[in-house]
Amino acid sequence: MSELPGRPGSGAATQHLADFRRVTAWVFDLDNTLYPRHTNIYMQVDRRIHDYVQRTLGLPFEEAQRLQKDYYRRYGTTLRGLMIEHGVTPDDFLEYVHDIDHSSVEANPTLGDAIARLPGRKFILTNGSRRHAEKVAERLGITHHFEDIFDIVWSELVPKPHRETYDRFLAATGVKPEQAAMFEDLSRNLEVPHALGMATVLVVPEGTRAFLTEEWELEGRDAPWVEHVTDDLGQFLGSVVDMIGRKSV
Repeated sequence: MSELPGRPGSGAATQHLADFRRVTAWVFDLDNTLYPRHTNIYMQVDRRIHDYVQRTLGLPFEEAQRLQKDYYRRYGTTLRGLMIEHGVTPDDFLEYVHDIDHSSVEANPTLGDAIARLPGRKFILTNGSRRHAEKVAERLGITHHFEDIFDIVWSELVPKPHRETYDRFLAATGVKPEQAAMFEDLSRNLEVPHALGMATVLVVPEGTRAFLTEEWELEGRDAPWVEHVTDDLGQFLGSVVDMIGRKSV
């Protein structure tokens, strides 16, 4: 595993970036990956999920919170747990939990420039809604760099890390996994991509622990399916582009 703080380096870690020369498709998670946790976006979503669970199931605050986190960990999303355990329909849930203030997401020219320079196709693959992804991408100023957004509705409400989601994505796009790279903030969501042959990058910005809602979300950075770790996605991608350029001349 190479661990780079998003900056050009030297030695084995930098040389390992040469693996990205084979990549022709770049697949990005959305929440806490294309923007950092400290923007408070996902914390807003998290609070609204809790409110939805509490209101829909008529639970006390603490029990709703416990159930929300339990379903998130066991099923991949709280929504999937609610659907399986309680027969909740998704439309109302998705509309409610993503009705948030996106203004804290600021344009990121460094990230946008790096994504623009990546050779090949670019996609967003998210457990959130398409509308939410579009709003975030628009705020970041990166919408036009992506070929498409694959959201939880498109995946028939089966979230990452389930294998079916990745298989459906590959079938829909024609992307060859051995020529793809996956970027995620959760280690568990990289296990299947790695098994399929994708290059894997875990995005864990400095200070992430202070904004975690669950301790387990920071686990797995040393897992065998995590090939790269970075605390700055924009600079990491810039390093990748520079490496590809140097190797191609």
